[in-house]
Amino acid sequence: MAKVKQICEEKLRPVIEEMGYELVEVSYEKENGGMSLIFTIDKDGGVTVDDCEIVNKKIDPILDEMNPTDDKPYTLVVSSPGLDRPLKTDRDLSRNIGNEVDVTLFAKFDGKKLFTGVLESFDEKSVTIKTDKERINLDRDKIASIKLVIKF
Repeated sequence: MAKVKQICEEKLRPVIEEMGYELVEVSYEKENGGMSLIFTIDKDGGVTVDDCEIVNKKIDPILDEMNPTDDKPYTLVVSSPGLDRPLKTDRDLSRNIGNEVDVTLFAKFDGKKLFTGVLESFDEKSVTIKTDKERINLDRDKIASIKLVIKF
């Protein structure tokens, strides 16, 4: 299954990026009794249903030709990442500097696993958030997830 994901990412990332979208993730997983090949895309301003349809129509014939599943049936899904998705890439983090985030750690730091604050900066080794009381620098390899705080 990792092979299918890797092949699809390598071959279709340039196609999707040329269309003006970011390929956030490709997954190949069992869903509803069958296999689904899921392309998660993003763009500045968000992704619409029309965007998903445009990408689907572009990559479907390419996938048919590539045959990454060796003739095993699958359902092609193109979707947006959603508001509550984890921020995984440097691009995700860059776009969200100044926004409030929840940072969840694998293990407790200063007695806590969850920190909420404004994302101030990051580099390859750490993420810095500012709370009402302090500035906290967290090692990226100790972070389980970073998600936007969504307020309605």
